[in-house]
Amino acid sequence: MDETTAHKRTIHRCAEAHCSWEGVERRPYKEDDRALFRAVSRQVLFSDPDMAGEWRYFEVAPHGFTSLERHQHMHAVMIFRGRGHCLVGHEVKAVETHDLITVPPWTWHQFRATAGEALGFLCLVDAQRDRPQLPSEDDLADLAADPKVAAFLRGQPYS
Repeated sequence: MDETTAHKRTIHRCAEAHCSWEGVERRPYKEDDRALFRAVSRQVLFSDPDMAGEWRYFEVAPHGFTSLERHQHMHAVMIFRGRGHCLVGHEVKAVETHDLITVPPWTWHQFRATAGEALGFLCLVDAQRDRPQLPSEDDLADLAADPKVAAFLRGQPYS
């Protein structure tokens, strides 16, 4: 890294109100019309060409959810605020602040704000990512064969 590149980097971002950070734009979750999701925003907190990862913050409004998808890359997720549920593979887990979730490659996953409050999480992924794969009707049938997963997909998870 040369001196010019080092001077362009932001070395400190002040936290602001409502889980936002100085100089970080709050964006829509996806620009992809194919995926079903509700009431989610995203912020890219850190991305640098000298590192292979990207750190992002997602916020799911009460009763909202991320898209059900899988990827070639893995995810490391930390619940930053709130409570809800997540699906990873065929497992549904209740999640709350400071929980850590690992999503292996090619594993179906989805996060839901099921507790009547926003669910915010930090997500570490590869900076160069593949496009998400959405479930086919057969994939959905396979997932829904488990009653706990079927309830989660309907937005009615139980623990």
